[in-house]
Amino acid sequence: MAVTLGGSGRNGGGRRGPRYRPLAEINVTPLVDVMLVLLIIFMVTAPLMTSGVPVDLPKTTAQPINSDSEPLTVSIDAQGAIFLQDEKIELPELVSKLQAIAQNNADRRIFVRGDKDLAYGRIMEVMGTITQGGFTKVALLAEAPSAQPAGSTAPPILSAPSVPAPAAPAPAAAPTRKGG
Repeated sequence: MAVTLGGSGRNGGGRRGPRYRPLAEINVTPLVDVMLVLLIIFMVTAPLMTSGVPVDLPKTTAQPINSDSEPLTVSIDAQGAIFLQDEKIELPELVSKLQAIAQNNADRRIFVRGDKDLAYGRIMEVMGTITQGGFTKVALLAEAPSAQPAGSTAPPILSAPSVPAPAAPAPAAAPTRKGG
């Protein structure tokens, strides 16, 4: 008959249960997961917070225009209310506010954002008021087609400046002869 004494047992020296040591390492995987989720959330929401006025822009395939300074933005929502940057304003005071902000610089670029369901006449009324106030660089904003990635931070597409171009004469119809 064999008997074991003292320190040569399966339980490590006669103690009850296995001996566990505390783990002194930080598990970084959950931290990285949380940070990636936050990064994705901020990447998606940051472009959506560029303007406080909800305007549904029409789509266009025009190329973006490069701008050299920070433009002023005039928005017209679906109800026809006018906003200068994020502040609601009435049409008669629009030019005076624009001139005060632009410091009487007629070359300051002004972007007009109009809801796609808004009547064209209301947008033209606002643009006409701005150009009558002496501003020469007025452009319409439109949303890029849906081929652009959702998380892209590219600026919205701009149409050509609203300075009216001379109308081309209609081509004259060729005279037709009757009979043989």
